[in-house]
Amino acid sequence: METKAITPPFWKINSLKIRVLLSTLVMTIVMLPVIGFTLTQAFERQLSIAMKNELTAYSYSILTVAEVDERQLLMPEYLLENQFNISQSGLYALIYSLPKQNFRAEKLWQSQSLLTLPIQALSAEFIPSPKVGESAFSSIMLEGRKHLLYSFSVSFSDNAQPFPITLHLIKDQKELLLALNDFKQQLWSWLIALMLVFIVIQVAWLLWTLKPLKVLAHELANIEQGKKNALNAHYPLELQQVTSQLNTLLLTEQNQRKRYRNALSDLAHSLKNPLAIMQSEANLSKDARQQISLINNIIEHQLKRAQSAGESSWHLGVSVKPVLDKLIASLMKIYQEKQLRFTVNIDKSALFKGDEADLMEMLGNVVDNACKAAKFAVTVTVKGNDKQLTITVEDDGVGIEASKQQAILARGTRADTYHAGHGIGLAIVRDLVSSYQGQLAISTSTLLGGAAFILTF
Repeated sequence: METKAITPPFWKINSLKIRVLLSTLVMTIVMLPVIGFTLTQAFERQLSIAMKNELTAYSYSILTVAEVDERQLLMPEYLLENQFNISQSGLYALIYSLPKQNFRAEKLWQSQSLLTLPIQALSAEFIPSPKVGESAFSSIMLEGRKHLLYSFSVSFSDNAQPFPITLHLIKDQKELLLALNDFKQQLWSWLIALMLVFIVIQVAWLLWTLKPLKVLAHELANIEQGKKNALNAHYPLELQQVTSQLNTLLLTEQNQRKRYRNALSDLAHSLKNPLAIMQSEANLSKDARQQISLINNIIEHQLKRAQSAGESSWHLGVSVKPVLDKLIASLMKIYQEKQLRFTVNIDKSALFKGDEADLMEMLGNVVDNACKAAKFAVTVTVKGNDKQLTITVEDDGVGIEASKQQAILARGTRADTYHAGHGIGLAIVRDLVSSYQGQLAISTSTLLGGAAFILTF
């Protein structure tokens, strides 16, 4: 059944660098526009307040020159503020009588700046009339442009009779919009520049902050490849305890493996000597000699299996090419009479992440079996990258029957009960590969027609 890799969502990205970078970018992209929007709103509010204060001041200047006589509003021909005297200046003034019951508001006066403008939108029913002493701000459209309207109601006294009016001041918002647009353009230009500078600084700061982790990863890779034995770079306080513990673990593991192998070597010698003495006895029966030989082979097999570095040697890295070249040179001498043709295809950078003795043991058994079974040719192919190493050994012999290819790998099955040339050494290879969490597969060679042994780590 084929399995598909599931891509985790972005919030589960398994990289500190990407997480910090994304959080920085999100904060920058979100916060700076929020600041820009807030400043724009504040500036627009201040401009609006300033314009309203300006219209309020104009209303006082107009009301101070207004007079009422015999129920008539008297206004000077020209006002002090020259914009009221220039046609379509953008600043306009109107005075209406305050409406009463059953009486509509009547226009009493308008500034000269309104003489050439159509003022249908300024009729009494379309503009507000606040109560006496109150004012109101609203907006109105004139000639397709938005204008600010300020309405203020007051009451004059004419012969002790009230004469209420409403003064309307109209201000074109073109200047406000131009100032606001200019402010926005300047603000966002600086914010974008600031955003870019901030992102560059954050990325540089992030790379500098996470540099010790990169150094740690590089040192671990060197240890894994066998180039170093310990972590010796200078690390920040937060990582010193981790690196110190790792160094202690590496040293302890190396010393423990060394003591373990020495003990096993002593055990092997102590067992072989009594067996050799027993085997040299002249009065031993043929069956007894066979059993002693079988015990000797089992001890040798189990000791080699126990001496394997296995998965504990995660930190070692061995180049496959020198080991394979040395092995091929030896086998060419051993099988000189068969005149075998060896073909080696290997990635020079291929590394076996384990012990060199284990690699030699596995390659030696598999290639030696291929030489025994081969008629004329043996091919070895090695492909490797950072994540996987694949070693394929093929021969042009009779091969292994398909029905026996899986059975020969089953635990407890003797490999030497099958075809000559695939002896008990294959059991050692099987256990060594298993100790490194690898896989050993047997198939038929499509290139040479014989057996193909595939070791994958």
